[in-house]
Amino acid sequence: MQYVLITHEVESYPAWKAIFDRAADVRKAAGEISYQLLRHDTDANKIVHFSAWTSLSNARQFFESAELVEIRKQAGVMAPEFNYLELIERGVL
Repeated sequence: MQYVLITHEVESYPAWKAIFDRAADVRKAAGEISYQLLRHDTDANKIVHFSAWTSLSNARQFFESAELVEIRKQAGVMAPEFNYLELIERGVL
């Protein structure tokens, strides 16, 4: 399984979330399978987007596209950090 971990600050979580939700079909068509959203415990505008993808190539193509750069601007995203990850082990304790 391939994953993308994005950390970024947003100007306003509710405004960002509305745009994130509207992009669900675009994300799915690009290869996003599932996602989790997390936020910093003391700052609601520091967001982590963790998602599973059909391939890291699809994820890179999507996140580096001109369309996504524009969507991030509209959503008030500041300095996103992208980490493209491959699962090597999973466990339950």
